[in-house]
Amino acid sequence: MALTIAGSDPSGGAGIQADLKTFHRFGVYGEAAITLLTVQNTEKVSRVEVLARELVRAQVEAVISDIPPGAAKTGALGNSEIIETIAELSTQFAFPLVVDPVMISKHGSRLVTEGAIDAFKQQLLPRAALVTPNIPEAEALSGLAIHSQDDMLPAAARILGQGCKAVLIKGGHLTGEPVDFLHSAEISHFFHFPRIPTPHTHGTGCTYSAAITALLALGRPLDRAVSEARRFVQRAIQTGPALGHGNGPLNHFA
Repeated sequence: MALTIAGSDPSGGAGIQADLKTFHRFGVYGEAAITLLTVQNTEKVSRVEVLARELVRAQVEAVISDIPPGAAKTGALGNSEIIETIAELSTQFAFPLVVDPVMISKHGSRLVTEGAIDAFKQQLLPRAALVTPNIPEAEALSGLAIHSQDDMLPAAARILGQGCKAVLIKGGHLTGEPVDFLHSAEISHFFHFPRIPTPHTHGTGCTYSAAITALLALGRPLDRAVSEARRFVQRAIQTGPALGHGNGPLNHFA
């Protein structure tokens, strides 16, 4: 079993919907606690409504008291109140927590309030078995600029110093071939993959972190989970169905 605590994307490409599709693809029973609702499609996000913190808390408590997962992940959390709530709940988790620090949607819409970043860094990040920022998110969390592969180690080290057990910086925003960097006290490894020329990458980060979460729930060690998840995402991008008029989703059947 795996649990996702994230926002809803009615177009099905990202958020809770992408996470559950990914869990299913790996043969893992999926559970979901919704943090916020979006009105979006492949072209734009037109509205975001964050749920009350007690409703989010009740969803998570209902799940873990009855069908505890083997691993969990977070996605868009919306505001500092929900971040604080998940951080508090996670002290009771007997399973690893993958934290995807979703701050901005693929369309450029903010999915977390400005003040929530401090709550994220101080309260939730130290609870993470793995945090999976993209380049802009890693820059926000580390306070360092990342322009190349050489910049990834100091940024990852600074994020690791904030209390999480491992960091995966996703390098899709770099120029040239993308490279991801996994860093922990035991591991420092770069993952290189060719760039796929396509606009259809909506939900890549959600799918990637969900695949890692599913594999951790299946008992994979972290480095193997990241490697397998990265290969899955590469195939999902390569075989994307090109749906919609904008930034379309991946192929979750990959």
